[in-house]
Amino acid sequence: MAEKMKSLQGMFLLDSGQLGGSFFQRSVVLVCRHDAAGAFGLVLNRDTGNHVGEMIVADLPETLRKSPLFLGGPVQPTALSFLHTDQYIAHADVMPNLSLGHSLDELVEIGESFSPTKKVKLFAGYAGWSPGQLESELKSRAWLTFPASLELVFETPADKLWPEILRKKGGWKNKLLAHMPENPSLN
Repeated sequence: MAEKMKSLQGMFLLDSGQLGGSFFQRSVVLVCRHDAAGAFGLVLNRDTGNHVGEMIVADLPETLRKSPLFLGGPVQPTALSFLHTDQYIAHADVMPNLSLGHSLDELVEIGESFSPTKKVKLFAGYAGWSPGQLESELKSRAWLTFPASLELVFETPADKLWPEILRKKGGWKNKLLAHMPENPSLN
């Protein structure tokens, strides 16, 4: 009997230290979708160094234009995705109170809303896995998993996210990994 696949939607994937030299070295990916068709995620800690308004030609509200743009992954780097939260989102589709969007019209609508509690994070590109690919990478221990939280998604600075989650994960191996220099040969 086939084993039922466990969805990792709403979980973080963290480089386990085996992805050195790849795009995913020291990355934190939020898994937004994961089912029999594969997985879709956004790398949370790759700031492009640009603001959204510098990269997207659209009539966006000023608050969104000034927002940092993150590189969500190596797939389709011109594709727009965004995560948004508010005090309550009835039909959140990633995890409670967190939704994923791709529509420019929806982004403008969210940006123009008057909610003081809304938060938005914008991405160019995404990370994707074909059916069974992510499961294979997990079996080879390329990734560590950790439950996602709104605080970690929106409040933790991108450059501190990977080591912060490793510390929260606990254990001496994770704490050691969190403090390891990016290039151990320079140590």
